[in-house]
Amino acid sequence: MKDLLRFPSMALLVGLLSLTGCATPPPVAFYSLDNGAPRVPEQMGNIAVLLGPVTLAGYLRSDALLQRQADGSLAQAPGKARWATGLQQDIEQLLLRQLAWRLNSQRLVLAPADPGFVADVQVELSITRLDSGPEQMAVLEAQWRLLDKAGKHLDSRLVALDERHQGDVADQVRVQSVLLQRLSAQLGGAIAEVHQASAKSPAPVRPRAQPRAEAAPSRRPVEPIRTDMEVFRF
Repeated sequence: MKDLLRFPSMALLVGLLSLTGCATPPPVAFYSLDNGAPRVPEQMGNIAVLLGPVTLAGYLRSDALLQRQADGSLAQAPGKARWATGLQQDIEQLLLRQLAWRLNSQRLVLAPADPGFVADVQVELSITRLDSGPEQMAVLEAQWRLLDKAGKHLDSRLVALDERHQGDVADQVRVQSVLLQRLSAQLGGAIAEVHQASAKSPAPVRPRAQPRAEAAPSRRPVEPIRTDMEVFRF
């Protein structure tokens, strides 16, 4: 009797295991940033730029695509969404292509530069926030510094940008790309401005060496010295 009562439970368990084994997990969704449609400069250009280092906040160095929740926390996007090639590489390539187009120069390289490359301007960029959520706007917060070829500080700025999206993950990634393109527009304008200012500033003029003044001849009057002979001392 006990065996008869146990059989339906065992059959149900086997059936559940069969259904579980047949279920296929949802495919992983991969995303990458959109570089926009920047034109490739046809000339080398008259400005050389070193882009980097570009540093990202810790949570942005994850391969998982994270979304901002209503309480401010972060959670992985639905479908196990991931960055296809890594967010760091995506951001660097987007900024490199956008700046080359905006400055009309192909003389842009990522840090560290090859030996022999001398940059007119170096861009140090720190991105502390780049995210969005199903009900949260896309937000970009960053800081950049511009240095000349001697490492002297030229300019710096704190940046906070935001943009609305349609809610789905694909549109969130699209809008994050737009924010980075807006950042590159600010950077391109600032780089061009400091480069033009340095080109217009006159070269420092070295003071000319003044000729040594010759000792002036003595103007003291002649004094006679009385001895057996009159001797005049000058």
